[in-house]
Amino acid sequence: MDTPSVDIQNIRAKYNNSQEPYLLEENLPTTDPFSLFDTWFRDVASQSDLTFEEINAVSLSTVGKDLRPSSRMVLLKAYTPTGFSFFTNYTSRKGHQLEENPNAAMLFYWPKVNRQVRVEGVVEKLPDEMAVAYWNSRPLASRIGSKSSLQSEVVPNRQFLESKKAELTDLAEREGSHAITKPTAWGGFHLIPRYFEFWQGQSDRLHDRIVFERDMDIWLLKRLSP
Repeated sequence: MDTPSVDIQNIRAKYNNSQEPYLLEENLPTTDPFSLFDTWFRDVASQSDLTFEEINAVSLSTVGKDLRPSSRMVLLKAYTPTGFSFFTNYTSRKGHQLEENPNAAMLFYWPKVNRQVRVEGVVEKLPDEMAVAYWNSRPLASRIGSKSSLQSEVVPNRQFLESKKAELTDLAEREGSHAITKPTAWGGFHLIPRYFEFWQGQSDRLHDRIVFERDMDIWLLKRLSP
């Protein structure tokens, strides 16, 4: 293999934590991990151009019965004091893996503020009426795109998908956007956390890692070495 054109070993980012240089237990605004996530999420939202930045993008990792882990980016669509919700096709690879093994992990990374959040827990399917309500709130183009694709299935070429899209676009023009109904196999998942890790980067690599682990109805707080 040829030597990479980019000197990867010497890439170094200097983190700017001027407002809160360290993530200290005594300075946490709350000891409720859901509230702390909300504080961090609102903070990054206030510093971002939400027209271009998908701060709700999250890496979702799943493992099926074959024990082979798989990760992909999904868009978080809601978070509440009980967990984190996203939507997908139940027949996709992640859908099958979550059916076989409901344990999953999420990783949020916001380089603008040098922070990341890891969440681990168990998923449950959202009620179908919630999936229908979210589906109907989506732009028509997004609904057509989703319905054109049997996610994760092999297709012969791009034109195959474009043809499906053209058929649904024509249907919407003839019968109205309400004709693009939610596919039966499309719905939502809700990840119920049992573990949170809040990470704040430091330029000297002595990063801050604050963990919340659920013990019955109590969240136990601890610090991990970086």
